[in-house]
Amino acid sequence: MNRLLNYFKEEKQGKRQGGLYHKTQVNLAYNSNRIEGSKLTEEQTRYIFETRTIGFKDQEAVPVDDIIETSNHFVAFDYLLDTVDKTLSNEISKSFHRILKTSTSDASKPWFNLGEWKKLPNEVGGAETTLPQNVEDEMNKLNNWYNSLTEVVFENIVEYHYRFEKIHPFQDCNGRVGRLIMFRECLRNNIIPFIIDDNHKQFYYRGLKEFFNIKGYLIDTCLSAQDTFKEWVKYFYNENK
Repeated sequence: MNRLLNYFKEEKQGKRQGGLYHKTQVNLAYNSNRIEGSKLTEEQTRYIFETRTIGFKDQEAVPVDDIIETSNHFVAFDYLLDTVDKTLSNEISKSFHRILKTSTSDASKPWFNLGEWKKLPNEVGGAETTLPQNVEDEMNKLNNWYNSLTEVVFENIVEYHYRFEKIHPFQDCNGRVGRLIMFRECLRNNIIPFIIDDNHKQFYYRGLKEFFNIKGYLIDTCLSAQDTFKEWVKYFYNENK
């Protein structure tokens, strides 16, 4: 286990407020959900994490699902830390999906298939994705490729994300699952992780769309986001010293 991972685990276990674990939980949940259309602000997200309540006075009402999904994202990040020593698998991806969407309005829909591969065809950005009957085979191929690498580097993790999103294995929530996987695999392979925030969102979308032709767009966007996280690590790690 690397030092950053141990640092996260120590802060989580110690229930420390105001540290890197705290900052990551709030920012990862806020930005990843915001990309998918959540109306919660960063301050509201922080309030939910810190108090486990939703008393937003004099603020615009937000959908119940946004609140549930934010709370679920905190649980998903803890699951990430607790299972980071395990090899990436279909079951890890399915568990992320199950955690993120539990108790939402989608979860009760029979066609949604909570915690399992999609039942119905879907598109992303107007582009076709893998058909439901082919998802299992394509995910097996993707994981076999990734897990056969003798050394995982930053570019491999970004490529995994692109290929995962191209398959789009779940009915919904693929982006959030995929970004948690990227964060997890960075930690697992002793690479500084990153969060795609609002400043990087459009470049991130372009990078995914153009990855087949120009890999550098997505890789550079992720590297830029990583630079931000490096500054956080430097600040909190020096403070910890």
